[in-house]
Amino acid sequence: MSSSKPRAPTAKAPAAAPVDTAGRDRPTIADVAAAAGVSKATVSRFFNHRERLLSPDIAARVEAAIAQLGYVPSPMAQALSHGRSRLIGLVVADITNPFSVAVLRGAEEACQEAGYLVMLFNLGNDRQRERRAIDALASYQVDGFILNTQGQDEGHAELSSLHGRPAVLVDRRHAGLEADFVSLDNPGAMRAACTHLIDGGWSELLYVTQPLAGVSSRLERAAAFSQCIRERGGGVQGAVLELVDASDEVLDAALRALRQRAGGRARGAVVAGNSVVTLRVAAAMVRLGWAFGRDIGFAGFDDPEWAPLIGPGLTTVAQPTHAIGRCAAQCLIERMQGLQAPARERLLPGKLVVRGSSMAAVRGAGDR
Repeated sequence: MSSSKPRAPTAKAPAAAPVDTAGRDRPTIADVAAAAGVSKATVSRFFNHRERLLSPDIAARVEAAIAQLGYVPSPMAQALSHGRSRLIGLVVADITNPFSVAVLRGAEEACQEAGYLVMLFNLGNDRQRERRAIDALASYQVDGFILNTQGQDEGHAELSSLHGRPAVLVDRRHAGLEADFVSLDNPGAMRAACTHLIDGGWSELLYVTQPLAGVSSRLERAAAFSQCIRERGGGVQGAVLELVDASDEVLDAALRALRQRAGGRARGAVVAGNSVVTLRVAAAMVRLGWAFGRDIGFAGFDDPEWAPLIGPGLTTVAQPTHAIGRCAAQCLIERMQGLQAPARERLLPGKLVVRGSSMAAVRGAGDR
């Protein structure tokens, strides 16, 4: 091996020795080494430190073997040789939830811009798979994690062990895990929805949510809803309904009770915790033969593309899902690049989108 700095070869590279690669899908680094008459370590040096560690003759032989075999190095292998994979593991609670899909798009966009690829693990709403998801993605040598977990109940394993990788939490906090957190400003968003309904004349409110236990975003919204009711005093009443099971009868009965408390007038309104709940409320309205804005008011979290198409259009709180995903990815990349700081919290504001479902009380339709 020459001690002087080598120059790029100017003469035609000598022919590489023939190598039998029949029956293989693609040539390997071992094939290149055999064709060039060098070791695999030398071929690796060619790709990583060519001018500093190889003589012009050896570099020319390796170059000729690569050209003859059509060898393309594995990006994963090259990245791992530098101690990084350029992969980010993304764990989502439920990929069928539009929120998860939108966050994924934002995160993937930011990752691609920074030269990273995203590996997705869908929990399918199964808390028992959280530990398995972390271990599986770690086995692929991901550089960090973006976690939209199921949340944590007492007795469930903590995700405090992340195989030494940094992580960012999205939408749901996780007890025992010190990590950056990116989410909708849930208290602010709920305050905007409740203020809009109450100021519009809806004085009996029902917050309908999926099960609260262990899911921080749902707990925060429920707490903010109750706080809004308390702040308005006796002129406004509110209740919280958890849809613990798939029983339609429970929801139908709750809506009837809401309308009864409102004295049969259009003064009762529902606040839905997310788009999944919104669909269930819309189905109940069909069963009851009621109309949004006429029989009850409505405002829901999430702004799916079908929200303007139901009844007079559904008033919603649009989450900045794309921005949440991008922000989470950017926070993680900063950590992977060496940022050392206390865990950060990024709460992004929602946007109230007013449509017909919350407008009838303003017009006095319930006083007919």
